[in-house]
Amino acid sequence: MSRGSNLNTSRVAASKGVAFSKSPVLAVRLPTWRSRVVLFVLFAAFAALAGRALWLQGLSTQFLQKQGEIRYARTLELPATRGKITDRDGQVLASSVPVKAIWAIPDDVQEAPPAKLKQLAKLLEMSDAELQKKLDSDRSFVYLKRQVEQDVAEQITKLGIEGIQTRKEYKRFYPQGEVTTHVVGFTNVEDQGQESMELAQQKTLQGVPGSRRVIKDRLGRIVEDIESVREPHDGKDLTLSIDSKIQYIAFTQIKDAVEKFRAKAGAALVLDVHTGEVLALANWPSYNPNDRSKLTGEQLRNRVMTDTFEPGSSMKPFPVAMALDAKKITPHTMFDTGNGSMVIGDRVIHDTHAHYMIDVQTIIQKSSNIGTTKIAFGMPAQDLWEMFTKLGFGQQPKWGFPGAVAGRVRPYKSWRPIEHANMSFGQGISVSLIQLARAYMVLARDGDIIPLSFQKVHEAPHGTQVISPKTAAEMREMLEMVTLPGGSAVKAQVPGYRVGGKTGTAQKFIGGRYSHTKYIGNFVGMAPMSDPRFIIAVMIDEPGGPVTYGGDVAGPVFSALAAQALRAKNIAPDSDLTHIIIPESAAQGNM
Repeated sequence: MSRGSNLNTSRVAASKGVAFSKSPVLAVRLPTWRSRVVLFVLFAAFAALAGRALWLQGLSTQFLQKQGEIRYARTLELPATRGKITDRDGQVLASSVPVKAIWAIPDDVQEAPPAKLKQLAKLLEMSDAELQKKLDSDRSFVYLKRQVEQDVAEQITKLGIEGIQTRKEYKRFYPQGEVTTHVVGFTNVEDQGQESMELAQQKTLQGVPGSRRVIKDRLGRIVEDIESVREPHDGKDLTLSIDSKIQYIAFTQIKDAVEKFRAKAGAALVLDVHTGEVLALANWPSYNPNDRSKLTGEQLRNRVMTDTFEPGSSMKPFPVAMALDAKKITPHTMFDTGNGSMVIGDRVIHDTHAHYMIDVQTIIQKSSNIGTTKIAFGMPAQDLWEMFTKLGFGQQPKWGFPGAVAGRVRPYKSWRPIEHANMSFGQGISVSLIQLARAYMVLARDGDIIPLSFQKVHEAPHGTQVISPKTAAEMREMLEMVTLPGGSAVKAQVPGYRVGGKTGTAQKFIGGRYSHTKYIGNFVGMAPMSDPRFIIAVMIDEPGGPVTYGGDVAGPVFSALAAQALRAKNIAPDSDLTHIIIPESAAQGNM
């Protein structure tokens, strides 16, 4: 129907008295139920919105607050300062200095100006490509560099690059560098101890980090400090037994000796006879713990603690002391050492020279393998083994120092006669230098042995008796003869002081047999003999020059180290000797 006809219809209806609301034009052609459905849907929608509002604002408040905090609240870790390490006199050997960690939110850095990113890479000492690789990470957080110096971190902050942030942390600094590194050790980038006392005393030194809650804006800036969750507790300081003066002397002497004798390596140790404290522990090769970028395994090895070797003749005083203590012999008991060779089964042992009839003290002075063997054969193998055990050989050390080895002593029940002989003069048994030095405590003291300590001792420890005081005194007299003219260690003499000790020269056991070209020379001695204060042990590994005997390569190191250490501690001289006396025969080499 056309619009005109509708109008006509309306006019006709109106002319007939029909109400406007009844007009056919306004008549509803849709079903009534559809409008009711729409009304119901609208009502249900409003009801759902009301329920959702009630749920969100009434029942889910904690959840929503937590989700909000995730977006703007942060928990910051407050690092604890690691405890200092000092020597016995308070001189700092390790301390922590504040530095910064530089980190980034990669998504926020992407729009940074290239010129600023180039400056950032330069300050971080990395190439543009290295920096971009880190920033291309799909993680929301990435470290760009750890332990950045404070002044460099300030320059980075001034660049104003969005998404680049800094975090406070600490870096370990070692003032004495390579001199004390094998005692002190070092930490990693997380400030966790990795070697030596830094590792051994990790729980004491590290402390407990704290934390606090803050609100940050979208640029990572702190806009409000909410609360302190936990206060940091700094680590405790550690006082070592090390004497920095003696440590420096030991380090320089062993370094010079390795270079002089063209050796593979060397080590030196100084013990306090009265307290068992380790006053010096030095190795060469060494490394600088402040810069470990070129660190090698050879530099890292703490040879005093971790390397074992056959001690050779420096083991001879112990079977002799055992026989003296058992009253099997006296210092003047005579033994026939023949023309310098002795057959045991299908093997032959030798002396460097023919000594024929000599007494016990000469056996020690001349370092006779044959004489020592005959003394050892006078006692059961079990007794010798038990003494080695009392001295700590073959036993796991309990000094609280990581990496310390037990060495090896075979069970006595499996010893053949040749092994019984070899054990008496230091073959077929392996020890570390620190084990050997500690064993000499028995001879330097009144026959007892005490624990060793790498921390300062305030009270002298109680010892365990191994031999009688009389036997220990007799052995000291013999050990002093070793350093006098006619002995095997005349180069160990110290002007102004009486000293004593024993040399050792051992062939290295390589590929199942003893090498005829590679040796380890050692010397363990004590000073001053009137009242022993120091035990000094020296080891030279594979000397490459014409001299290889312990008396020639380790004896002079002992002499120089003992002389300087005694004077450094103001210990009074006890000898009228003003210069070292070396007979011409000694220049031919001493075991």
